[in-house]
Order: sequence, then structure tokens, then C-alpha cells
Amino acid sequence: MRGGGKRRTILLDSNKKVESSAQQHNVTKLEEEKEPVMLAAEASAKKWKNWWIRTITTFMMIGAFFTILASGHMWIILMVTAIQIIVYGEVVQIAQAPAKESQVRWYKTLSWYFFVSSMYFLYGESIIYYFQEIILVDAFLLPFATHHRFISFVLYVIGFVFFVANLRKGLYKRQFAQFGWTHMALILIVVQSHFIVNNILEGLIWFVLPVSLVICNDIFAYVCGFFWGRTQLIKLSPKKTVEGFLGAWVCTLVFGFLWVTLLMHFDYFVCPAKELATSAWRAESCDPKNPVFTFKPYAIPEVFAPITDYAGWTTVWIAPVQLHALIMACFASLIAPFGGFFASGVKRAFHIKDFGQSIPGHGGMTDRMDCQFLMGLFASIYYTSFIKTHNQSVGQILGLIVGNLSPSEQLELLNRLLTFFVNNGVLHESVLEKCGANMILP
Repeated sequence: MRGGGKRRTILLDSNKKVESSAQQHNVTKLEEEKEPVMLAAEASAKKWKNWWIRTITTFMMIGAFFTILASGHMWIILMVTAIQIIVYGEVVQIAQAPAKESQVRWYKTLSWYFFVSSMYFLYGESIIYYFQEIILVDAFLLPFATHHRFISFVLYVIGFVFFVANLRKGLYKRQFAQFGWTHMALILIVVQSHFIVNNILEGLIWFVLPVSLVICNDIFAYVCGFFWGRTQLIKLSPKKTVEGFLGAWVCTLVFGFLWVTLLMHFDYFVCPAKELATSAWRAESCDPKNPVFTFKPYAIPEVFAPITDYAGWTTVWIAPVQLHALIMACFASLIAPFGGFFASGVKRAFHIKDFGQSIPGHGGMTDRMDCQFLMGLFASIYYTSFIKTHNQSVGQILGLIVGNLSPSEQLELLNRLLTFFVNNGVLHESVLEKCGANMILP
């Protein structure tokens, strides 16, 4: 009987614990299901405090951005690299705590090893492509350039083998989940940042315009939602409103058209990078420029005839880049925000409010850059598909010569080029004697 009484007591205690945990779960669930408070409906003191914090930090970031922008291509690339490192660190940090709890060794080391390997491959690809005329004539850099992809593959395989060798019984699921998390971060952050660097080298306008469009859209989405937001847009990001989304779209379209009209008049923004030492004070001109920067007459549609006839207009002069800017503005307003929604989903999955606290009023660096990566990738693909003029550069031709011709064939090409210049009166005949095949080193 005493044993039966003890069993009943234990059962009652366990039932109380179950009921207590169930009640706590229901309370938590109710808290999560509370209707989110829109910005326009928040308490006035709290709302305006957040407003001023976000406004001050936003202007500080914009000021820093324009300072670095004027400093030149090298500093802009370093800025992108620094942002990339910070964002990658914040994302990897999310999975680092579970790794410590599970006593998974080498997770942080391997994550950063794969990061460095990916950076070596992607940045090397960009440098070799855009600066072939410098890289391929340097005796030290030439072997690294010609075997760049093989070296990158070996670096990745070393990390892969080390990961497999480090697998431990009982932790397989956790280790493979973290391996997948690391590679997701590499694809979404490092790979997309590579395209942003390409945008910088193709011409600063293709970097500044997409970045500015996202910033403009983010600012006006907050402003319109702050004053008029009433209708929730998406559950993943409860404070995003339909009014803010649509208002930001209209404002971004207007801003994009006016902003690109200003930028296209400066060679510093329009011309592709010839050297990384270029700055706003040492800008070089380029000729010919891309045709998208040339104004062209467009016939006004007959739908607007009543207005145009009264004003006496039949055509309007527009540069194609202005139309391209409108398309980019639409992407920045309608698609790029889903990069932010994706980041919100990640935060909800890991029960965190922000990726960090590095920027007061904004959260972590990832919270500010979540849309920029997707926008930079789109801008690069859109530029290469519809805007870029595919002309053979000196570096590309030099790459073909170095990579595909033997030394004897290269010398034959040199002799033929010299003969061509002598026959056309560009060089003196003595050049053939001084620089011909008879001057080859033994």
C-alpha cells in the first residue's frame, strides 16, 4: 500500500509538471501570436526615440559611404570586403553556440578556412579578368594566374578532407548541418559579394546606383510605414506594411531616375576601372563611353497626344541608362526586400531579434546588408546581359597569347607585329634589328 501511495504521489507530481510546462508553452505561444504593433500605432515617445536613433546612424553611415566612395576603387573594395567579413562572422556565430554545446571541434576554424579559400578563388578571378595586362606580364604572378583555379580547388579539398576526418560518432547530424550552414553562408554572402566587386570594376555607377536604390527604398519604406502604415505586409517581418512597401516603390522610382541622371555626367562613375589607385580627384576619362549614356530621341506615344500637342512636344530625349535605372528601381523595391524577409525568417528560426548590435537602432551589419547582396547580384547579371558592350581588351588578348601560344609562337607574333608597325610607318626599321628574334636570350 505504501508503495502504491508513493507511485500516486509521483504520478501527481509529474502531471503537475506536465500541466505547468503546458501552461508555460501556451503563454509563450500566446505571446508569439500577439498582433504586432505597427510603427504608426506605437507609443509616441518610443516611436520618436527610435526615429532619432535610426536617423542619426543612417546619416553617419551615408556620410562614411560617400567619403569612402570619393577615396577610390581600392578603398571601396576594402569596404565591401570588411562588410563581407563582418556579415559572415555574424551569420556563422549563430551556429557556433550549438557547436560548443555539442562539443563539435574545429567548427569555427573550418568555417573561416572555407571563407578564406572562397575569397582567394573569387577575388583572384576578378583580378585576373580585369587586370590581365598587369598580372600576365609579371614573372612572379604569372604561375598563380595560369593555375589559379587548380590552386583554389586544392585549398577547398584540404578543408573538405579535414571536415570528413573530423566527423565523430553521435554528432554526424549536427556536423553536417553546420557544414551546410557554412556553405549557405558562403553562397549567400561571399559569392554575391564577388559580383558586387565586379560591379565596382565595371564602373562605379553600377555599384553606387544599386546600393543607393536599396538605401532609398529602405528609408522611404520606414518613413511611409512610420506615418501611414496600417496593413501588415508579411508575417515574417511584422512591422513591414503595405503602405510603406508601395510608398517606397514610388519614391525609389523617382529617386533612381534623378540620381542616375546626375551620376552619368561624371567620368569617375561611368568609366571602368583601369587601375585601383583612381579616386574622385584622379579620375580618368574613357572613350568611347558605353552607348547607354548617350541621350536619344524617343517618340511620345499617341496616348499622351492631347497633352503633347498642347505643349508642342513630339519627342523626348532620354538616355537608355535612365530606363535601366527604372528597372533596377523596381527590383530594389519589389524583389530585393525579400532578401530582408529571408533574413527575418532566419532570425525567427534561431529565436534572435537581430544578428548583432554593431549599429544602434538598426541591429547588426547583416540586418542592414540583407537586401544589398541580392541587389548587387541582380545588378551584375542585368549589366552583363543588357548593358555591357563586349569588346576585346588588351588584357583579354594578352591572356589568349600567354595561355594558348608557345614561346616560339609568341616570338613569331612579336616579329609580325613589329613588321606591321614598320611597314605602316609607326616604328623605325632599326626596331626589327634591336627587338627581333636575333635578340632572344640563350
